Amino acid sequence: MSDGETHTEEERTKHMAIVAQTDEYSAKDIEILEGLEPVRKRPGMYIGSTDIRGLHHLVTEVVDNSIDEAMAGRCDMILITINDDGSVTVEDNGKGIPVEPHPKRPKQSTLEIVMTTLHAGGKFGGDGYKQGSSGLHGVGVSAVNALSEYCKVEVKRDKKLHVQEYRRGKPLTPVQVAGTAVGTGTRTTFKPDLTIMETGDFQFDTLAQRLREMAYLNRGVTIKIIDEREDKEQELTFYFDGGLRSFVRHLNKNRNVVMARPVYVERKVDKSLIEVAIQYNDGYSETLFSFANGINTVDGGSHVTGFRTALTRTLNEYGRKTGQIKEADSNLTGDDVREGLTAAISVKLPEAQFEGQTKGKLNNADVRNQVDLVLSEALAKYLEETPAEGKRIIEKCLNSARARDAARRARELVRRKDALDTTLPGKLADCSERVPQRCELYLVEGDSAGGSAKQGRDRHFQAILPLRGKILNVERARLDKMLASEQIKNIVTALGTGIGETFSTDRLRYWRIILMTDADVDGSHIRTLLLTFFFRHMEQLITNGHLYIAQPPLYRVQLGKQRSYVYSDQELNELLARLPAGKNPTVSRYKGLGEMDPEELWETTMNPATRTILQVTIEDAIKADEIFSMFMGDDVMPRKRYIEAHAKTVKNLDI
Repeated sequence: MSDGETHTEEERTKHMAIVAQTDEYSAKDIEILEGLEPVRKRPGMYIGSTDIRGLHHLVTEVVDNSIDEAMAGRCDMILITINDDGSVTVEDNGKGIPVEPHPKRPKQSTLEIVMTTLHAGGKFGGDGYKQGSSGLHGVGVSAVNALSEYCKVEVKRDKKLHVQEYRRGKPLTPVQVAGTAVGTGTRTTFKPDLTIMETGDFQFDTLAQRLREMAYLNRGVTIKIIDEREDKEQELTFYFDGGLRSFVRHLNKNRNVVMARPVYVERKVDKSLIEVAIQYNDGYSETLFSFANGINTVDGGSHVTGFRTALTRTLNEYGRKTGQIKEADSNLTGDDVREGLTAAISVKLPEAQFEGQTKGKLNNADVRNQVDLVLSEALAKYLEETPAEGKRIIEKCLNSARARDAARRARELVRRKDALDTTLPGKLADCSERVPQRCELYLVEGDSAGGSAKQGRDRHFQAILPLRGKILNVERARLDKMLASEQIKNIVTALGTGIGETFSTDRLRYWRIILMTDADVDGSHIRTLLLTFFFRHMEQLITNGHLYIAQPPLYRVQLGKQRSYVYSDQELNELLARLPAGKNPTVSRYKGLGEMDPEELWETTMNPATRTILQVTIEDAIKADEIFSMFMGDDVMPRKRYIEAHAKTVKNLDI
């Protein structure tokens, strides 16, 4: 119906009658999903996704139950086994899931209720988990059961072995006594349902990293993972009596530390257990990980606010007391005291309140003051007892303050008020589109490739910024030195987000930022330098899904008039093997992007309809921090040891 049209009352009545007939909505249209059907129908709502991340989340959900037993003081051993048939077994020596009939359902075993009913668990009140738990919604193990082709739970309790098996979430038999048992505990075996999950290929290293993290957070608990799959046999055991103190030492193992030992405190305040560890290094980045009831609170929250308040106030008070901060000097800011800081915070509390389903931010207001109190007292005591280290810490913070002032002056040169009144870098070939969600920026290695990209691009939505040579390694540089670099300054200006304390994604000018470098050692090095820059100073662009890596072809295969592009040696061999006998194509290897003409670059690497680009994600921030510190830091020995250990699998590694 176009604007300006008029209709009679009769026509309007007839139109409404037609709508009523086609849009009839009654009780029969309401679908009721019973039991675990909602999980199978909408798995993403319960485990996030059905890809490899969701697959690993299934394991985490089962392990979390064992961790909750450990947090309650009832478990000190957890064993995870990746079985040869593609299933996973999680076993602990906790108290065991209750098997007796439930008071509200006297004809049904509590074990069956826990395994087959959403929001059924021991974490909604009562005395089951006084110290807190990581599973707050009661959907964990039941969701795993729902998304498993087969599941079996064995419970050792009251000197008996109780067993129940399930098929796609439904019990095959009632809970049965299978024999006698020594000790207590729960053993859960599940095999993912590949009609729902996209993959069943568990990654040992990914799971091991998460389990290592859990072991740090639960000192005194042994966590072991075994891979029994053919040709993949391996095992690792994690046990850390030092808790977060060991964790911080691990994070700093490839860095030069300013303090001989971390400041560490574990203390109970009211019903909360507060654990904090901090240690400074001579670097320029802050590494802070926070947890609430074992959950990595990536967006921080009240416990992080309390930590930062205490850190800044205590160091200022100590600096004033020792005279290092003069009366006329301004106080150290939060940015000043966090430069080169490695820290971990863990709080365990009975009623954790998180913001959002992802549990990324803790909202308990009282935890802020609790963490503030605990850290203030512990840090003040440490500084008094180790004055030499206290002096070094304050001096480092003062150097940071001086550098911050220099950075502020440098930042004024690249700050933009908005997209219209800022002079963009001269080498930037901008696009005509002004809606950021429709725009993409290619960061291209070299003027030659930049020239081809500028000619081959779609000028409407694709912008090109050529980079000359290798950019500054920001792992070894302060913000003021970074902003003195023309390359860094051009990137920051082009993106429009600002950097440091002025950074804001609200001003981002391009929704996709695509790194396009040569497929050689130098190209890999430049790409790693760029990734280091974004990870350390614009991590939010990665977590929000804005950063990508272009995949230019390695070879062009010409057979008559037919032309093909291949992206790896393996793909080339497979293509050549498929050709009929006697056919001898011309194979050309691209030494760099500059060898491709604009049409080829567009067709293979820039055309949204035919290109392949990889989105950069941070599956494990702890592992990413460790890798960037090792490969981009000053210490050569960690890199050397890594290369020697992986010499057979690592190729073309430029250090």
